[in-house]
Amino acid sequence: MEELEQGLLMQPWAWLPLAENSLLVKAYITKQGYALLVSDLQQVWHEQVDASVVSQRAKELNKRLTAPPAAFLCHLDDLLRPLLKDTACPGKATFSCDRVDEAMILRVQSELSGLPFYWNFHCILANPSLVSQHLIRPLMGMSLALQCQGRELATLLRMKDLEIQDYQESGAVLSRDRLKTEPFEENSFLEQFMVETLKKQRSIPSKYICLSTVDDVSKLPEACHVGDGRPFVMHLQNLYVAVTRQEIQVRQEHQGTGDPQPSSTTSPQGTENQLLSQPEEPVSSAPSLPVTEKDPTGPSGPVKRPQLSKVKRKKLRGLFS
Repeated sequence: MEELEQGLLMQPWAWLPLAENSLLVKAYITKQGYALLVSDLQQVWHEQVDASVVSQRAKELNKRLTAPPAAFLCHLDDLLRPLLKDTACPGKATFSCDRVDEAMILRVQSELSGLPFYWNFHCILANPSLVSQHLIRPLMGMSLALQCQGRELATLLRMKDLEIQDYQESGAVLSRDRLKTEPFEENSFLEQFMVETLKKQRSIPSKYICLSTVDDVSKLPEACHVGDGRPFVMHLQNLYVAVTRQEIQVRQEHQGTGDPQPSSTTSPQGTENQLLSQPEEPVSSAPSLPVTEKDPTGPSGPVKRPQLSKVKRKKLRGLFS
């Protein structure tokens, strides 16, 4: 199960809106099983099963469908991948959840080969080690990365000020007064930022205190409002994945291995088509596994996979480019 654990760590969180509330979800599926994490920002639930459990549960929930476990896992992969797309029609599956004591059952309903398909994820509370691995440590690493980014931006601003000063000393004159700015002083900026932070904190719950720099202090309450977790999912996925990949690489170096990527030989669609992969990566199609109905009068055809187009990365343009 090491591949499932490592593959799950490298997946970004996805936002799953439900009728009753919304959840953060991350999952990793191979032909041998799957691993799933679910959080409502109050608790974290987890399930990890192998192919034998998938086969038994499929028989209990889908008596009219007969297929090997790999086919059901492949179909689950297709159902969960659209979570990352954030489109008006994310997929044909319907999600709901029930909580029983400290457990959570995430229910999925869709169609497979023209027949109703049902699946239940039986999740239990995640242990503290798992929460630390998937949330606490990555978020701490992201905070340090954003702090480093802020320092680099401060250095860039000082260099820009020196560039402007050189232009002025050479006789250059600003044509539009509204573009004039004061030289950047990092210490003064940080002091003023903290003063404004304390003022703004009075209008938001204390648990939403923000310590990272934003481009407009007046937008601080909005920028720091956690809400249902969607802003974190929408804007920080790439940074989260980069931090977790670095964590895996460091761990493997300590163990004497050099490949930070999990093996793709057991994945239904390979590393590039992993569940909840980054949206800008191309996704290639793979032949689906056939699922047949027991009734001889209604044979089912192969499962068709949706084709996902590659999104071109926009070229960044600077002020002086």
